[in-house]
Amino acid sequence: MECTVTWTGGAGTRSNMGFVAETGSGHVLMMDGAPDAAKPENGGANLAPRPMETLLAGTGGCTAYDVVLILKRGRHDVRGCSVKLSSERAETEPKVFTKIHMQFTVTGKGIPAAAVERAIEMSHHKYCSASIMLAKTAEITTGFELIEVD
Repeated sequence: MECTVTWTGGAGTRSNMGFVAETGSGHVLMMDGAPDAAKPENGGANLAPRPMETLLAGTGGCTAYDVVLILKRGRHDVRGCSVKLSSERAETEPKVFTKIHMQFTVTGKGIPAAAVERAIEMSHHKYCSASIMLAKTAEITTGFELIEVD
């Protein structure tokens, strides 16, 4: 896997701390720093997600992918899945994630709660590389809501 991240702030763009990431699979992702009122030249313009937000979003995508795939492989009628991630970071540098809560909402027909719980557990402990890596510094907790549809 490869990714090239390039600072765009030196090219006269709207943000002093903008970055573009070009992934090995050929996709582009924009990132920007937070505005800095005290030193505007050192801050971003809030034009894109922060790099740490993209890390959190990637973790959510990784685990939601796992949950859907595990449920589908179990022949469950899954119709929707979302995960809301809430996090806390360390007060001092490096400001690593110290707590992450993942709240899943799974929609489907006839899916046993135990199957959802198992899928989340398998993702959290076996398959989701991102959350397993972040668990080295953060306490990760999970919860879920199961919504039955016709």
